Amino acid sequence: MQSYSEFLDLSVGFPQEGFDVIDDELYFQDLNLMEMIETYGTPLRFTYLPMVSKKIQQAKILFQTAILKNNYRGDYKYCYCTKSSHFKHIVEEALKNNIHLETSSAFDMPMVDALEKKGALTKDTTIICNGFKTYQYKQYIVDMLHDGYKNIIPVLDNKEEFNLYDDEVEMDEPCNLGIRIAAEEQPDSQFYTSRLGVRMEDVIDFYNNKIVHNPNFRVKLLHFFINSGITDSPYYWNELEKYVTLYCKFKKINPDLDTLDIGGGMPFKDSLVFDFDYEYMVNEIVKRIKEICAIHEVMEPDIITEFGKYTVAEASGILYKVLGRKQQNDRERWLMLDGSFITNLPDVWALNQKYILLPINNWDAEYERVNLGGITCDGQDYYNQEAHMNSVFMPKTRKVQYLGFFHTGAYQEVLSGYGGIHHCLLPSPKHVLIRRNRDESFNFEVFGEEQNSKQVLKILGY
Repeated sequence: MQSYSEFLDLSVGFPQEGFDVIDDELYFQDLNLMEMIETYGTPLRFTYLPMVSKKIQQAKILFQTAILKNNYRGDYKYCYCTKSSHFKHIVEEALKNNIHLETSSAFDMPMVDALEKKGALTKDTTIICNGFKTYQYKQYIVDMLHDGYKNIIPVLDNKEEFNLYDDEVEMDEPCNLGIRIAAEEQPDSQFYTSRLGVRMEDVIDFYNNKIVHNPNFRVKLLHFFINSGITDSPYYWNELEKYVTLYCKFKKINPDLDTLDIGGGMPFKDSLVFDFDYEYMVNEIVKRIKEICAIHEVMEPDIITEFGKYTVAEASGILYKVLGRKQQNDRERWLMLDGSFITNLPDVWALNQKYILLPINNWDAEYERVNLGGITCDGQDYYNQEAHMNSVFMPKTRKVQYLGFFHTGAYQEVLSGYGGIHHCLLPSPKHVLIRRNRDESFNFEVFGEEQNSKQVLKILGY
């Protein structure tokens, strides 16, 4: 019978970029994962920070190439969507690449202020403030505008939001505003229109009634987010055309408008059969925006993107040990892990998200079909399908087995409630950060030890 290694190569082609097998052990970005497990134990969450910068640089090159190829007259600005991972090590790594930020809630603003005081960004950094805003969020925005953050752009989620800025913003220069368009939802959605943003037909009327004669404000940016993400589908292209057309109509009555924020949604590699032509999609977006602007005889806008998952997902993974094997009937074999999908990878449980799953050792052993069981007492705590097949296969062995889920860096720690209370009181796993030294050797830092019982009981009030 074939080895697991041969089986995987025939199924999907392996090794793949970022993954290699040397002496029967898996390497991720040249990292020997078995060595990490021997040093730090399992379950182990890790973040390889150079990947964040690599993804940002790739996107910048893609957009600059498309801009040159299409003789596009606008610029491109990369904003990192902080909600995908607010952690300091992530945001600081992203900011090394001369980028900007997009925020979504009140506590983002003190975080921005802390980063400025540390020198990770400046008061000239563009901060796109999205979301339905609480009073506190709006007040932070006003206070920071008065404190010299001249490129904070509050993106109006509704018409009433403007009232507080109108009452309280006092600056020498006009304050730049954005308006979010309430996008049409996907055909299979339960709703026709996004709950976020101003109705498309109200945008220009609102501007004419409230802002055009107000010398303290100018609308500089139009924002939309298409919920399907960036996909080569008739739905995506139709929505893009609709919103660029609105930009063109708006630009003709508002010369200050010069920026189109096309939101996030750039996909990340979430399976071993991932196939997405980034170069084609970015070029097509730039080309179509230019074509629509040419039809309406309007100067092309500067383009802003707010990539979150794309920026951080591929930097992280989580490693588990198989604690036990259970044969529950003729066909169903379970590998029981020393962690939980519900608490460590909540998108697996809530959204049926798939990640790249690979064994860390025993690649030369035969393979078998298995189900993976989390350690909570919950019927939903399992993983039994890959993105490319309706099964999970692992090495067939009686030896100690380790396995890893990869490209898990977006949202999982935040949704898990890092350092908080988890289902069945499972602790937050140890978290290791990995950087590269100048000589290309690895630098390891323990960001967080595994949560202990004292910390958990304190949160619970014991």
